[in-house]
Amino acid sequence: MQQKRSIFVMAGLILMACFVSGASAQNKNPAFAEVKDDPKLPRVLLLGDSISMGYTLPVRELLKDKANVHRPADNCGPTTHGVSQIDKWLGNGKWDVIHFNFGLHDIKYMNEKGVLVDVKDGKQQVPIDAYEKNLRAIVAKLKATKAKLIWCATTPVPEGAKGRVVGDEEKYNAVAAKVMKEAGVTINDLYSVAKAKQKEIQRPKDVHFTPQGSKVLAEAVVAAIEKEMK
Repeated sequence: MQQKRSIFVMAGLILMACFVSGASAQNKNPAFAEVKDDPKLPRVLLLGDSISMGYTLPVRELLKDKANVHRPADNCGPTTHGVSQIDKWLGNGKWDVIHFNFGLHDIKYMNEKGVLVDVKDGKQQVPIDAYEKNLRAIVAKLKATKAKLIWCATTPVPEGAKGRVVGDEEKYNAVAAKVMKEAGVTINDLYSVAKAKQKEIQRPKDVHFTPQGSKVLAEAVVAAIEKEMK
C-alpha cells in the first residue's frame, strides 16, 4: 500500500512538473494576469517593457473601480517587436486610452547571438533612424484605434548599467517627442519623474526600479491616464 501511495505521489509530482515546465514563463508574472472587464468602465492598455511590467500592478490598484487596465502577456521590448506584434496586442476590442513606450531595448547593445553585452562588444539593437521609422509605424496603428494616446518617455539609464550608454535614452526620447508632437500624441514625461528621484527609486547600475520606485512611476502613469479619461 505504501509503495502504491509513493508511486501515485511521484506521478503527481511529475505531472505537476510537466505542467509548470510547459507553461509560459510569461504567465507566471502577475502583471500578465488576465483582466475581466467591468463593462461600465473604460478600457486602458499599457504597452511597454519590464519597466511597465513593474508599474502595471500598482496602476491597476490605483485605477481600481475607475478603469479596466490591460497589458499584453509580453515584454513589448524594442520597436521592432512592437511593429511585428502591435496588431496582436491591440486585438479586436475597443480601447479608450493607450499608454505606450519603447526605448530601453532599442538602445541596448547586443552580440550576434542576441545577448546583452558590454557596449564595446556589440551593436545597438535598433539604430535611432530605424527607431523613428518604427515608432511612426506603431503610432499610425495606434491612432487607427481612435483611443486617446499617451507616449511614455523612456526612463533613465544609470551609470554602470551594462549594455547601454548613459544619455542615449535622452537622444531617443528627443526623437520620440518629435514623432509624438507631429502626431498630436500626449507625452507623459516619465523620464523627468524618474530622474528627479533616481537615487531613491532606481536600482544601482540597473535600468530597473525598486518596488517603491515602480509605485512612484505608477502614480505618474495614473495621473496621465486620468487626465485623458476626463
